[in-house]
Amino acid sequence: MRLNERHLIQLAAVLDTGSVSEAAALLGMTQSAVSRSLSMLEARIEQPLFVRGRRPLQATPLGEQLAIHGRAILAASRHATDAVRGYVTGARGVVRVGGVPFFMDAMISEMIASFHGDEPEVTVEQSYGNLPELTSALEAGLIDLGIVPIGSAHPGPAFDFFELLPGRNIVACRPGHPLMRRARLQAVDLTAYPWIAPLPGSPLMSDLQMILMSIGVSELSIRYSGGSLMSVINFLAGSNALAVLPFSVVFAQRKENRVVVLPYDIPQPNRSLGILRLAGAPRTPAADRLAHHIMHAFDDLRHIIQRHENAVVWGR
Repeated sequence: MRLNERHLIQLAAVLDTGSVSEAAALLGMTQSAVSRSLSMLEARIEQPLFVRGRRPLQATPLGEQLAIHGRAILAASRHATDAVRGYVTGARGVVRVGGVPFFMDAMISEMIASFHGDEPEVTVEQSYGNLPELTSALEAGLIDLGIVPIGSAHPGPAFDFFELLPGRNIVACRPGHPLMRRARLQAVDLTAYPWIAPLPGSPLMSDLQMILMSIGVSELSIRYSGGSLMSVINFLAGSNALAVLPFSVVFAQRKENRVVVLPYDIPQPNRSLGILRLAGAPRTPAADRLAHHIMHAFDDLRHIIQRHENAVVWGR
């Protein structure tokens, strides 16, 4: 025996409201249509649904059992409707974000947190990678958004890139570093202290090579490598080491005052941080919402970072 799910929903509505007329109004139906459905259901099961002569309507034991299933169907239908509405509006769903480690840890993760405050039903899955890994992940459909710095080596027309922040690198050190007390910094001063190497595959590695060329030395004294952003900051804060970092990353740590900008002007890359997406690929509303949230956050942040950058007396 197969029962019509709509009949079970209508039965539950009648028992929950106490009358056929109120149930009809709740379901957007006519009273006569609901009455016909209940009669059809009774005929189908060959058993009464209501105790005769009781007002308000009282279900028989079988009628109450069927109403329980009707309520479950109605609840599932409403959950499905909410899920569709949430997906279409971007208020629900899963967004997969991959990005370069230092920017993700220093800036993007905080923006994701603020996004979650606005959209608590959206789940964000974060992963790490540099440009080659992120382009492969986008092509394979493993991530929706890539947060990556891109310069002249654009991955090509298969990808859309939305700039968030122009590239600007600095030499970072602890606030009490001996070089911070120098009246005027010379290139040779940078070679007198240990350095932290950028992560393997990071664009900062090529930037470090540019610095070596600019100061006329073949190598620096690397004493730490392969660490996360937090470990690099800890190493800088507890030693006289130097490191090449994006200015915005050091800016994001300004409240802790554990690392500062060494005011020595170094060669700058032709590179910008931005959001990378696969061109023409299906886009989920939740991913679009997160992308717009990050872009809006950088719109506000870009001017503040620029003011801090202008406040540094470069080449002091």
